[in-house]
Amino acid sequence: MGNLEKLTKAFADTLGVEPASITDSLSYGSNIWDSVAHMALIAAIDSAFDIMMDTEDVIDMSSFAKAKEILIKYGVDCETKR
Repeated sequence: MGNLEKLTKAFADTLGVEPASITDSLSYGSNIWDSVAHMALIAAIDSAFDIMMDTEDVIDMSSFAKAKEILIKYGVDCETKR
């Protein structure tokens, strides 16, 4: 499973939606992504990629697209096709 698939799965499983509904435009504050879900997402992403996001990154993660951007800081590239 590639990094993009792992990230998509973390979002879909945590938010309780189908992976197909996870797009770059999915953002914090939507009906399915509230503050409680946000903390669960952070935990799921940290676990999936064996990282620990800084507080600044936790606060900055405001969309699926931003999550992919933040992961680059931790050596996780979700854009490269292998």
